[in-house]
Amino acid sequence: MKKAIPDFGEREIWAVETAVKERYCKAIEVMQADVELRLDPVLPVLTVCPALVWQEGGATFVISKIGDNRFRSQFFYSVREQYGPGFEEFDDLPLCVVTILKMQEDLDTQRNKIKTN
Repeated sequence: MKKAIPDFGEREIWAVETAVKERYCKAIEVMQADVELRLDPVLPVLTVCPALVWQEGGATFVISKIGDNRFRSQFFYSVREQYGPGFEEFDDLPLCVVTILKMQEDLDTQRNKIKTN
């Protein structure tokens, strides 16, 4: 399968690493990877897309680049416990990263409240 979408650039990687470092107050390794995604929900065709992946707090985060200034995000704890922003894509990488980090932080806060009650 041919990879038609270019990898993340240095500035894009820096933006993600910076947002992650600000969220956790420490450096977290952000790794480059490739993922296969259905870019068109009507067609059963998978496209190889570059991704940035990191793990923290028991969660794995994935930011996928699906085109020029087009990104998808999700985080998960397991195959059965996956979360996304509730809409298909972002056209702003920093907003994409901050949104998914905030979602996970809010979920963690809810989980901790449930555990303490």
